[in-house]
Amino acid sequence: MNVLLLRHPPVAAAWKGRCYGRSDMGWSRAGWAMARRIVGGMAPVDAIVHSGAIRTRRLAGWIGAAQGVGVTADPRWLERDFGAWEGRSWDAIWRDSGAAMDGMMIAPETYRPGGGETGRDVADRVRAAWDALPDVARVLVVAHGGPIATLRALRARAPLTRAVDFIPACGEVVTLQRCQ
Repeated sequence: MNVLLLRHPPVAAAWKGRCYGRSDMGWSRAGWAMARRIVGGMAPVDAIVHSGAIRTRRLAGWIGAAQGVGVTADPRWLERDFGAWEGRSWDAIWRDSGAAMDGMMIAPETYRPGGGETGRDVADRVRAAWDALPDVARVLVVAHGGPIATLRALRARAPLTRAVDFIPACGEVVTLQRCQ
């Protein structure tokens, strides 16, 4: 099985420089244009899964409609829960927490940014989402940078401290093989 992991298009400009993990917002103008290009260029798929957030749900729906393929939401593909950091600027978070925020990179197994999820929490739910994908030849998952990066790190047998190295660009498709 081929699994195409697609990171959502860029979010609304008002969210630039802000922490928006679980926050639900639409795309920027550039994001709308990117979404139209993605729909027109997407290879045929047999099933589509998205996180449920508007920035993934809308694109998954467009691709599903264009290809006549059903679309399913699975919240295990949602971005990381950043707790009290959600919606705040990264600069404000840095002023309040300083170098402690580095815990996301150096202690992902235990650090809870803003009281939200640890990197291990994300890894466990993304692994469960991966295992629950439909058993078809080609699945498209429209998701977020964090879950995609975490899954890629797990599949590469890399430590969670390296997940940041696997973050795809907005609109990027990463293809992984899944054996059944």
